[in-house]
Amino acid sequence: MVQLSGVGRQFIRTAMAAPFLARDEEQVLARRWKDEGNVGAMHQLAQAHMRLVIALAVKFRHYGLPIADLIQEGHIGLLEAAMRFEPEREVRFSTYATWWIRAAIQDYVLRNWSIVRGGTSSAQKSLFFNLRRLRAKLAQRGESSNAIVYEDIAQTLGVNRADVEMMDMRLSGPDISLNATVAESDPSMPAERVDFLVDDKPLPDELVSSSIDTTRRTDWLEDALKSLTERELSIVRERRLGEEATTLEALGARLGISKERVRQIESRAIEKLRRYLLQRHPEDAAGAMI
Repeated sequence: MVQLSGVGRQFIRTAMAAPFLARDEEQVLARRWKDEGNVGAMHQLAQAHMRLVIALAVKFRHYGLPIADLIQEGHIGLLEAAMRFEPEREVRFSTYATWWIRAAIQDYVLRNWSIVRGGTSSAQKSLFFNLRRLRAKLAQRGESSNAIVYEDIAQTLGVNRADVEMMDMRLSGPDISLNATVAESDPSMPAERVDFLVDDKPLPDELVSSSIDTTRRTDWLEDALKSLTERELSIVRERRLGEEATTLEALGARLGISKERVRQIESRAIEKLRRYLLQRHPEDAAGAMI
């Protein structure tokens, strides 16, 4: 077995000393837990499979996380499996527990491998844990072009090629602090990486100014709408101020007039609003028009 540095010898000794259970012994312990609530039986069932946790945790050691932490998370998955195991399904506990142990370890890896959360969907998780293996397999077949490799992996895992490229980029290097200097070896370049990030969002004063202007122009428009007749106002609201514009045909049918007449009334109303705003706010009227 791989040298498990950092893992307590007592834990290893306990895992290796735990006796294997026959199928009928598993069934007895599982039923004692499920039917009688015997916690000791549940822990005995889990303890007999601690070596399975170690074996699965070792497979994830290449992600740079402490093997002791991987085993601890896998042990949590093992206990979850022992609590949920249903003996009437007549499957071996090791088969059932393997899924829970692997899921617990994978979730831990995804949460701690990078400060940027990844693998939020089943497809992304599959890509995260299989990308390196598939790349190595394709390299053995002589595939060297990234374009071909990405396309093959995308088809194999059923994901987008762009997702494959992004995940490959993330896996190719560790996290880099934005506060790290651009040229650490050159004292004359104290600039940090964060200084070169471009923010396209407007400045706070621009946001406030825009909000004030929008409120002011809305008030102007509300005043201008009071200059319209009831029919003109109704048509303008239906055609210009709703989330979806009502068609000329629908308005004409509702008002008992032709769609051409509706168009004429709408044009006249818009012209009245334009004149009203130009008379009272000649410099800013364009921004208030609908």
